Amino acid sequence: MVMIDPSALSARDNYKLLIGSIIPRPIALVTTLSDQGVLNAAPFSFFNIVSSNPPLVSVSVQRKNGERKDTARNAIGKGQFVVHIADESFLEAMNATAASLPPEESEVQAAGLTLVSSQRIEVPGVAEPRIRMECLLEQALELGGDAEGGPACDLLIGRVVAYHIADSVYDGDGHIDPRKLQPVSRLAGHDYAGLGDIFTVERPL
Repeated sequence: MVMIDPSALSARDNYKLLIGSIIPRPIALVTTLSDQGVLNAAPFSFFNIVSSNPPLVSVSVQRKNGERKDTARNAIGKGQFVVHIADESFLEAMNATAASLPPEESEVQAAGLTLVSSQRIEVPGVAEPRIRMECLLEQALELGGDAEGGPACDLLIGRVVAYHIADSVYDGDGHIDPRKLQPVSRLAGHDYAGLGDIFTVERPL
């Protein structure tokens, strides 16, 4: 095996090794609301579960030139956001939300997604994904970077206060059918992956 010292690499080179190694990664399409009432949407693959008691999820929003992106700024400002699980049914539209638009323009509208009201929070979601989660901001952490450039990312920890799950993927007994969900995961570059094979390995007692 080759040994590579991350301290000898640029941030970009470390990024390439990380996103090529840690695969597949789940994708969250996150909607947030600006102070001006603009609904922002963007996909993030630095996303996962933090806790089930209470239900917490994490989204790491990388900064651009040291500045917070709209998602982090809006989530921190409002204390709310909606996480949607990426699935094959809206992949093209989700990808379109990654476009760099000015803060006064909505990626939801530009991507042709359908706005839907939330039940427990002010921030709307979008209707196309088969699963969405309304979240209150539990904590926001500034991480990474250096003394000169400031933090490299904003880690958002969200407490799930409402699940919205399509009848087509939910069995009514607390289980979600992964085959019907058709989740999409992120690889490196422009590549994505579907669910692929499912196999079972029993955990030791």
